Amino acid sequence: MAAREPLSRRDSTGRTPAAGPGSRDDLGRRGEAAAERFLRQLGYRIVGRRERVLRGDIDLVALDGRTVVFVEVRSRSSTAHGHPAETVGFQKQRRIAELATAYIRRHRLEDCAVRIDVVAVTFGAGTTPPVVEHYQNAFDSP
Repeated sequence: MAAREPLSRRDSTGRTPAAGPGSRDDLGRRGEAAAERFLRQLGYRIVGRRERVLRGDIDLVALDGRTVVFVEVRSRSSTAHGHPAETVGFQKQRRIAELATAYIRRHRLEDCAVRIDVVAVTFGAGTTPPVVEHYQNAFDSP
């Protein structure tokens, strides 16, 4: 009997590597890059990408003037199954708030103004530029 390929390979960080172009991870990374470009055009300063906190990731950490902004990026290849922003339900909001709180404590930012934004990125077919929508102060910390 031939040895089977493992169902999921993990790299040294314990993550499953991306399956290449067109994979979910690739879509997420492309969405984060588009969100970062969009926010930079608005004058935000990006200070962190995929910040690892409490066994989770904060997609982007930015400065909007003197406000620390935690940005959740949601990407979709189309809106056939709903808008990307609709995927940030109560559980996800709670998790983002937990990660933001841990980041604030780790970096001693308790005295800073803080906000949580959501950036929705929808990719069209072919070379059409993505649609980027920015929701400032998208939700209150649950």
